[in-house]
Amino acid sequence: MSEHGGAGQHGRNAGSGARVSGIGEFGLIGKITARLSFGPTTLLGPGDDAAVVAAPDGRVAASTDVLVDGRHFRRDWSSARDVGHRAAAANLADIAAMGATPTALLVALCMPADLETGWAEELADGLAAEAATVGASVVGGDMSASPTLTVAVTALGDLEGRPPVLRSGARPGDVLALAGRSGYAAAGLTVLTRGFRTPRLLVEAYRRPQVPYQAGPQAARLGATSMIDVSDGLLADLGHVSAASGVAIDVRRDAFEVPRQMADAAQALGVDPYTWILAGGDDHALAATFPPAVVLPPDWRPVGLVTEGAGVTVDGAPHDGPAGWDHFR
Repeated sequence: MSEHGGAGQHGRNAGSGARVSGIGEFGLIGKITARLSFGPTTLLGPGDDAAVVAAPDGRVAASTDVLVDGRHFRRDWSSARDVGHRAAAANLADIAAMGATPTALLVALCMPADLETGWAEELADGLAAEAATVGASVVGGDMSASPTLTVAVTALGDLEGRPPVLRSGARPGDVLALAGRSGYAAAGLTVLTRGFRTPRLLVEAYRRPQVPYQAGPQAARLGATSMIDVSDGLLADLGHVSAASGVAIDVRRDAFEVPRQMADAAQALGVDPYTWILAGGDDHALAATFPPAVVLPPDWRPVGLVTEGAGVTVDGAPHDGPAGWDHFR
C-alpha cells in the first residue's frame, strides 16, 4: 500500500457519544454483529468459537492484510466506512488474483479504549458492503485494546474447481493485460498529502478503490498463465511475476490513457502522471499474462509483452524512477 501519514480528526465523530471503554468488548461485538448479513456460503456466522464457511471445491484460497492508522490510512482523509471498504478490497482483490471467488472475511480490530463505538460500527458497515459486492460475508474475527488503531482482515475464497493462477506461470510470448484502473488512487493520495480534496474522482479512488473482482475468475477461465493484484505499484508487482516466472516483462507506456482530471492534477502538482500509473498502488487492478491466442474480453486490455530474460522494462528500456511502494522504506 502506498498511503502514509499521521492520523487526523475527520471521522472520529462517527456516531459521537459512547466510547468502546463504556460498553466493553462484548457490547461492541453485539453492536457490530447485529449489522451484518450473510451469504449462502456462510453456514455459521459469529457467535461460536469459529465460523463455518462452505468450501465446495475442497480447497480454500486465503489471504491476510493489515491497515494501521497513521500508516495505511488517516482518519482526517477517510471515514470509518471508507476504511472498511479499503480494508476489504485489499483482501478480496488478492483472492480474485488467484482466480478464485471470495466467500468470507475475518476481521481483527485493535483500537484505543476511547475510540467512539460509532467508528467501529461504521467500519463494519464498510467491510460488509464491500464484501457483499462479490457475495461474500464478514463471518467473525477478534478485537483488542491497543494504542494504535489497526484493522487486520483475512479473506477466504473458492477456486470453483479450477487450479489457482500463480505468479510463476508467465511464459515468453504471453500477452500482459490489465483489468481495472491504475494510478487513480496514487494520484488521490498525492492530492490529499498536498492539502487538497479535489479532483473528487482521484480522492474517491484512494478512499474506495473500484476493484474488478469478476476479472480474476474470468482470467482463470480464459487460461491466464499468471496473475497478481496490483497493490504496491504496477512495475513493482510485475517484478514479482518476472522473478517467479523467470521471464522479462515489457510494459507499453502508450497503453495507458491519462484521464483529464489526472492530467490536470499532475500539471498543478508538478508530477509526471505516469509515475502514478506505473508505480502507484491501491487501485487493486489485476495484471495477468495470457497465451497470445487468447481473445481478451472487454474487462482486460493488453499493456505489454512477456519475453525471454529477466526484469521489468517500459518501452524496452529500464524505468527511470520508482517502481512502487515498499512498507519498510
